[in-house]
Amino acid sequence: MIKKALSLLLIITLFNSCEDENQKRFVGKSSGNINSVVVVSDNLLWDGKVGDAIRDVLAAPVEGLSNEEPQFTMSQMPTQVFSGFAKKNRTVLKIEKGKEAATKIAKDAYATPQTMVVISGQTNAEIIAEIKANAPKIVDAFKKTEITERQRRTSKSLFNDAQLEKQLGVSLKFPSAYRIAKSDGDFFWIRRDIETGNVDLMVYEVPLSSIRKGDSTVLDVIKVRDSVGKIHIEGALEGSFMGTDQHFTPFINEAIVDNKPAFETKGLWDLKNAFMSGPFINYAIEDKVNDRYVVIEGYVFAPSVQKRDYVFELESIIKSLRIK
Repeated sequence: MIKKALSLLLIITLFNSCEDENQKRFVGKSSGNINSVVVVSDNLLWDGKVGDAIRDVLAAPVEGLSNEEPQFTMSQMPTQVFSGFAKKNRTVLKIEKGKEAATKIAKDAYATPQTMVVISGQTNAEIIAEIKANAPKIVDAFKKTEITERQRRTSKSLFNDAQLEKQLGVSLKFPSAYRIAKSDGDFFWIRRDIETGNVDLMVYEVPLSSIRKGDSTVLDVIKVRDSVGKIHIEGALEGSFMGTDQHFTPFINEAIVDNKPAFETKGLWDLKNAFMSGPFINYAIEDKVNDRYVVIEGYVFAPSVQKRDYVFELESIIKSLRIK
C-alpha cells in the first residue's frame, strides 16, 4: 500500500513538473513598439476619471523637450478581448474593478520579457488612489523594461568602442549606425545621420572640482557643457557654436549610472549665432577613483518631427556606459 502511494505521488510530481515546464516552454516572445503601453480596462473606466488618472501618469510630458510629447503611447482594449496575441505585449497596465485595492507588478506573465502592472480596487475612487499613490513606481517599472529592450535591440550590431576604452577608460554600447566624427584627446563626438537631421553623443571627462554639489550644480553642469560646446561643436556659420538655450530652464535630477552617482540634466541646446536647436540629455558620472566626472551627453537635431524616441535611444546608450 505504501509503495502504491509513493508511486502515485511520484507520478503526480512528474506530471506537475512536466506541466510547469510546458507552461514555461510556451511563454513566447513579447512584442510592441518602444514606449508603447497597452491599457486593459473596461471602456467605461477608460472613458471616465480612471482613464484620466492613467493618462495623467503615463501620458505626462517628457522633461526637456521643446514640444510636449507623452512619456508613453497608449492603446486601450476591453478586458474581454485581452487574450491570444494581445497578451504578448511587452508592457501592460491592467485595471481590475471589484477586487481589493492593490498595485502589483508581474514579470513575464504571458510573454518574455514583459512587465504587467495590475491595479485593483472595489470602486473607481480606490483605483484612482492606487494609480496616484504608485505613479512613480509604475512609470519606473515600464521605463526600465523599455530601456532594457532598447539596449537589447542596440546590441544586435555594435560599434567597436575600443578607442573610447583606450583614451577615456570607458566602454559604451552604441549601434554601428553611429560613427566617431571627432576624437580629440579626452573628447569624443559620436554621430548618426537621420532623415531629418542627426542624433549625436559627446563623451569627455572633467575634474571632480568642475561640478559642485548643491544649489550650484545645474549652473556648473551648464558651464561645463557650454565651454566644451564652444571648443568642439562648431556650426557651419563662422562664429557659431553649441551652447545652452537660456530661455529654457533645465531639469536636473540625481541618478545612478554604472552603480555610480550621477547628475542627469535635460534641457535645450542651441547653436549660438545661428538658427538650430533641440533637446539634450546630459549625465555627469562621478568617478572618485580617477578624480573626475565622466560626462556623456546625447542631443538631437530633427526639426518638425517628434524627438521622444530619439532622446530615449540616447538615454539607453548612455546607461550602458561602464567605467573600466
